[in-house]
Amino acid sequence: MVREARIEAGMALMAVAVGVVAGFGALAFRALIAVFHNLFFFGRFSTAFDALKHAEASTWGAWIIAVPIVGALIVTFLVKTFAPEAKGHGVPEVIDAVHFKRGFIRAPVALIKALASSISIGSGGAVGREGPIIQIGATFGSMLARWTRIPEWQRLALIACGGGAGIAATFNTPIGGVLFATEILLVEISARTLIPVMIATGTASLIGRAFFGDHPSFILPPLVLDHPVLGSGMPALAAYVVLGLLTGVAAMAFTRSIYWFEDLFQRMPGNDYLRHVIGMAIVGVMMYLLLQHAGHYYVEGVGYATIQDILNGGLTAGGLVLLLAVLKLLATSLTLGSGASGGVFSPALFIGATLGAAFAAGLHVLFPGVDISPATTAVIGMACMVGASTGAAVTAVVMIFEMTRDYHAIIPLIISVSVAYSVRRLLMVDTIYTMKLSRRGQRIPVAIQSQLYLARRALEFIRAPFTCLDADATLGMALDLRRGHYRTPRVVLVENGRLVGVVPARILRAARRGLERDLPLRDLADTHVAVVQSDIRVFDLIAALRQQQCRNAIMTRDGAMENAGSVVGVVTWEDLVENTNLSDYLDHGRTSDT
Repeated sequence: MVREARIEAGMALMAVAVGVVAGFGALAFRALIAVFHNLFFFGRFSTAFDALKHAEASTWGAWIIAVPIVGALIVTFLVKTFAPEAKGHGVPEVIDAVHFKRGFIRAPVALIKALASSISIGSGGAVGREGPIIQIGATFGSMLARWTRIPEWQRLALIACGGGAGIAATFNTPIGGVLFATEILLVEISARTLIPVMIATGTASLIGRAFFGDHPSFILPPLVLDHPVLGSGMPALAAYVVLGLLTGVAAMAFTRSIYWFEDLFQRMPGNDYLRHVIGMAIVGVMMYLLLQHAGHYYVEGVGYATIQDILNGGLTAGGLVLLLAVLKLLATSLTLGSGASGGVFSPALFIGATLGAAFAAGLHVLFPGVDISPATTAVIGMACMVGASTGAAVTAVVMIFEMTRDYHAIIPLIISVSVAYSVRRLLMVDTIYTMKLSRRGQRIPVAIQSQLYLARRALEFIRAPFTCLDADATLGMALDLRRGHYRTPRVVLVENGRLVGVVPARILRAARRGLERDLPLRDLADTHVAVVQSDIRVFDLIAALRQQQCRNAIMTRDGAMENAGSVVGVVTWEDLVENTNLSDYLDHGRTSDT
């Protein structure tokens, strides 16, 4: 108990440290984005930048097209030279570290990720800031674990602490940060892992609120907050279900588009510099044309100003917002596909909000009597896109609520996000995070399962028939015995009370075809057999078989073989797989200890 208390206290202190770093990391990262945005767009050094307001037109005029190109050259140099892991949207690399690298993340990743992503965003790249913050927090968690030489389960928990704290500090969503860590990063759900995550996210949120203020990420007008979301009854509810269906398809298209463009750029001749320049040049042209014809750059950066316009009711033209959704998807795919560094969470919010607003506009044309607010459909669209594309459905519902404080939308949020998630899951198994790893041949668990059967006694859980025969018995004698059993029995061969070996059921089934009945069973027996106690748990039995490198075990009351009467059960590796879904456990489950 004393040792466990010390471990918990140590984890709590380290979680506070991770939360502090993530909180101040979010502060520094935002400042970096502001600095680079002002440098690239206006040629001045300043940290003044409000993401909820559209960027002013740059003093460079048409030369603004060159700004993303310059940013692309710098980002490519940083990534290629110092940290290839910093390329892309970050979260897949954290998941990779958790599942395939035992929680080890190289120290330079955090610094290079912060610089590369802030330059990508500041120069007009259509990416978000949450992915880099997650990677920064996770990197510090991994580094702290290595410095303190703690066990692997604690190292993985600290990585989740960093990721959740980064989300919490960035969006002022402490509960959403906990849920994000739970759904995406944690491989063990228990008090010893959840409490550190809560401590880290709470700490980071306090730091974020101290500097950014205690207000939601997006401001909804009072009329929207007071508007009954289900005022039209069943027609409104049906509309939200349809919105979930549409955004589920859009989430699939968003995910595939990013990796399709990545493959496209990889097939292009030239080097990484040229590819990234081409992608960002197209984004620069899109920015300039939107400024000339729509009044703002719109697709550049995180895009929160556009979302805020929709929520304020200032951007309701259905054709324009639908066009912005398509252009943002294209710009994000070009930015990330060509080699930029940045997150996908913010683009998902943008696409979801614009699709939601376009859906409301179209609905008002087709069904004027349906009382649905564009701001509400934008909120629901954001949650649907995030939940469906990332696979973190619960996180999406709670985070969008925390980001808007619109409690009236909770029920439609839950329904629509569930529909969107199911549609995307039906169309493709991978999420926007796991698809990058699946393309490398790395399989990520689809669930964290509680393997309750592992703690049960193997003998009572696996009741395989067996029989004891003399070591001189023949195959024909064993086959004759099989007639009295519904399942093929396992045969234990004994000679003068001494164990000779075990003939598994699969060997007997195979031996029926083509082998003579007078064949000695001894020739078919596995002589390397484990002897275990009859009250052994399934988990311990698996460990014993692995340790002794056996595939078959006999059970006796005291774990010793005295005579044939001592045997109370026989278990083969095939029995374990068949009766306990062991293959699923080996593929998806993780033990909580080292």
